[in-house]
Parts: sequence; C-alpha cells; structure tokens
Amino acid sequence: MRGWGFAFVFCLLGTLGVVAQEPSDGILLADSIALSDTLVQQQEKPRSLSLLRRIIRGFDRLDTNYIEPQHYLFTVMVQGTHTLDLYTLRSSGPDRQSMTFSPDRKMRFGPYLGWKWIFAGYTFEVGGSGTNGLKQELDLSIYSSQIGVDLFYRRTGSDYRLVNANLGRGVDVSPLDRVPFDGLQAGITGFNLYYIFNHGKFSYPAAFAQSTQQKISCGSWLAGIGYTRNSIELDHQALQTLIDERLGEQTVRLDSGLMFNRVKYYDFSLSGGYGYNWVFAPRWLFAASGQVAVAHKRSVGDVAGDERNGFSFRNINLDAIGRFGLVYSTGQWFAGGNVILHTYNYHKSRFSTNNTFGSMNVYVGYNFKVKRKYRK
Repeated sequence: MRGWGFAFVFCLLGTLGVVAQEPSDGILLADSIALSDTLVQQQEKPRSLSLLRRIIRGFDRLDTNYIEPQHYLFTVMVQGTHTLDLYTLRSSGPDRQSMTFSPDRKMRFGPYLGWKWIFAGYTFEVGGSGTNGLKQELDLSIYSSQIGVDLFYRRTGSDYRLVNANLGRGVDVSPLDRVPFDGLQAGITGFNLYYIFNHGKFSYPAAFAQSTQQKISCGSWLAGIGYTRNSIELDHQALQTLIDERLGEQTVRLDSGLMFNRVKYYDFSLSGGYGYNWVFAPRWLFAASGQVAVAHKRSVGDVAGDERNGFSFRNINLDAIGRFGLVYSTGQWFAGGNVILHTYNYHKSRFSTNNTFGSMNVYVGYNFKVKRKYRK
C-alpha cells in the first residue's frame, strides 16, 4: 500500500480599516485634507500589519514557564505506522445479525520533513503487493497552540477478513473466523477542527507534533466541530455465497437490513472533551485526551428488497475521538509513539453500523538549524 501523511499550515487574515473624511470648500483646506489623508493611510497600514502579525502569532502564544518553544526551523523524522480499521454491520431483524470486517494491515515506514508548522512525508507498506495492497490514505494535521485540525481521506482495498459474526441463536460461526472476503470496500473523508482553551500552558504540539516541550504537567478543555462522509459498498450476494459454502448444512439467510449494495453516511458534529499532558520525568511526556461528539447523521443508499429502492434517515448519535502519546525529547533529538482513534456510529430502524479507525505511530527525529532569536 502506498500512503501519504502530510501536515500543513494555515493563517487567519485580518481586516483593513477605512477612514472616511467629509468634503470641504477651499483649495488650502482641500490640500490640507489630502495631506492629512495620506498621513492617516501611512499610519493605518503598519497598524493593520501589526494587527495581522499579532493574530498570526497568537496561534502559538505560549507561557514559557510551562512550555518550551521550538528552537529549530527544520525537522527530519522516520516514522512507522500501523493502521486500524473495523467495520461492523448490524441488522435489526428477528435474528439481530452482525458482522465485523477488518482489512489486512502491515506496518508502513517512511521519511518526513518539517518546516515550522508544515510537516510532510511519504510511507510505504512493507511486504505489500498486488492490487489489494493499493490502499490510499491521506492525513493532514495542523497543531498550533490554540487550534488543531485533522483532515483524513481513506480508501481501503478489497482484502477484508471476517473477524467476528453473529448470525442468530444456535448458529456455529467458527468456520467463518478470519475468512477472507473481497466483497466489501469502504472509505471515509472528513475533518475535525478543535479549539484548546488553556493553550498558553497546555501544548498539543508537544505530544503529537514534536515541535515544543511541555515542562510542567497541565490540562485543557477542548471543543470542536467536524464533518465526515463514510461510504460502504457490500456485495451481499457474495457474502451469502460465502456463508453457504462455509456453514454447510446450516441454512442461514442474511437479514434484509444487510442486503444493500452501497450506503453513504454524512456526519455533522459538535464535540467537547479534555486533554492532559503529564510530565512524569525530565524530558518525558505522556499525553491523553478524549472528545465526545454529538453528531447529526444523514444516510442514503440502496437496500435489496426495498420497494422504494433506497432509504434515508436523520438522527442523533454519539461519536468519540481518543489520542494518546508518549514522547522523549532533548529539544534537538526526540522519539516516541502515539495512538489516535476515531469511532463513528450510525443507526436506523433496520440497519446500523460502527466504523472504528485509527493509527499507531512510532518515530524518531532530529531538529536542526536554530532560529535566529535562539542563536547565541
């Protein structure tokens, strides 16, 4: 599989003020007003630039008693990544059938290069081959003191395995354990934007961007918004054939709620949570944060046997995001690991699904080229 990991920067644009003058009679007075307007414009321009500069710098304003700023312009890093994807499909029929699928995953490695807020890299899958290995992943992250943004684009291959199944009472599903199934494809696209309230003393970048150092343990409340689009394509006829072949004399039919071809889910959410950075020893940091999101869901898709040849629903569910990290940093050298997990839930009267995805990363890196203001 080829995967991409990026981190990029954004800035907030300020507004420019406009000063209006009333017209007056007389040449001398007009010349005086024109000269006055010129002086005002000359004075307003640096003020506007100063305001814009202050807004941009505000994103990384720190209390240096708690946080040591980044002293270097550039970063090089090698990272290994293992991703997690679980898709659980459930019916609401009499047997309440459920199935959980997970794709084959191998460790991915690759180099990264950072400059200030921008962090970009490329990873390749060790031992990946064939078309089923061509999974696509694009992860973009921004970590400033005040605001964080996660953007993600994932498209799985067709190399899923059935890792758990419940097909009704008395049905022995052990013959289905870890059976390959190429009739499922899934993808998710979306973003999470969150605000860190205690941003002067609590540093997300120290735990997840390796760009600062947390010197004193501290926590912060978090609040955010998010949007995701999740798609699932299921060849339910191939799934029924697999069940018939593996279960032999046991006659099991899929519930109608699981007999769909394609479903797309749209998720708009408001989230809140808390994060804490624990400096348990010099140069060591353990970070943990959790957010619960109240999400409005909308889904459209095709269901076999439905007279309307489709369904849609709008409801409210709870989603969750968890982040955990362990970092050792001397300021110039750093190493560590982190785990980031997302879970999304969708429910309707006949059908529900849960999608859990995330990544586990281990890394070692080096900062170089000291910033001018830190040069001795």
